[in-house]
Amino acid sequence: MLTAGEWSASRLGHEFRDATLLETALTHRSAGRCNYERLEFVGDAVLSFLVAELLYRECPGADEGELSRRRAALVSGSTLAEVAAQLGLGAQLRLGGGEMKSGGFRRSSILADALEALFGAVYLDGGIDAARVVIESLFLGRIGTLPGVPDLKDPKTRLQEHLQARGLPLPAYSLEEVGGEPHEQSFVASCEVAPLGLRTRGEGSSRRRAEQEAAERLLGMLQHEVTVP
Repeated sequence: MLTAGEWSASRLGHEFRDATLLETALTHRSAGRCNYERLEFVGDAVLSFLVAELLYRECPGADEGELSRRRAALVSGSTLAEVAAQLGLGAQLRLGGGEMKSGGFRRSSILADALEALFGAVYLDGGIDAARVVIESLFLGRIGTLPGVPDLKDPKTRLQEHLQARGLPLPAYSLEEVGGEPHEQSFVASCEVAPLGLRTRGEGSSRRRAEQEAAERLLGMLQHEVTVP
């Protein structure tokens, strides 16, 4: 198995000068107090900026609204988890015993958060140019595979429109759990459509992310399992 440094060099194309940054980026809060949550905060901002820059360059005919929707799709939790899985990130994570037993190395929310932390670590280690090289290598090819503009809306918006088109009430979101220390919290939210008897849960590093994940899961149920009148 590759060491963390070898993995980063071969899969991300970045050799860390400060190995501590890489180690921290790969450590879940269940494995120690020195974990990736602060780096995730930095990485989220770096990713958003560099993807915006990339889209501005690659989509010269797109207006502000389209650029925003394309960026939202590229930096969504589901896309980040997919990228992380393709990189084999889960195998590099340091997890506590409970998270390891429950399959945390495959959980989408953990993969997405850890990938953002890695972007933050690359930025702090090598600067914005190093982060740009890594992020563009992972996301440039995905621009051409994005769905059409109407389908680029975030899951909550798409779910709302899906229900309204069928004369159904809006979904109800509830905050189910808040865990962790004040500076490194995790959120679990539910999404319910009572007339259909459907309820899903989502997890994320913010309430918004948790709600978006719950909405995306409920959309999947509507589209693949439920025939809506």
